[in-house]
Amino acid sequence: MNLPKFLLGDNTDYTDVIFVIHTEFPRFVINLVDDEIEWLEDLQGDDEAELAEIVASLIEEASAFYDREMERYESE
Repeated sequence: MNLPKFLLGDNTDYTDVIFVIHTEFPRFVINLVDDEIEWLEDLQGDDEAELAEIVASLIEEASAFYDREMERYESE
C-alpha cells in the first residue's frame, strides 16, 4: 500500500487538537496546537545536526500540508 507522506488525524478525546502524521522516515506525529512531537522511530545514533535540519524541514512541510488541507476544506 502506498501511503501519502502526511495524514491528518483527530480524536474525540482531544477535541481541540489536530495531529499531522508523517508516514516516512523519520515517522512522527505532531500536535499542531503545541508543536509537541511523538517519534515513532528510534533515532539514537543518527547524526544530530543532520537530523535537526531534517526535522525542521519536516515540521515546516507538516504545517504547510495542514494549511493546504484546511484551504481545501474551506473551499468545498
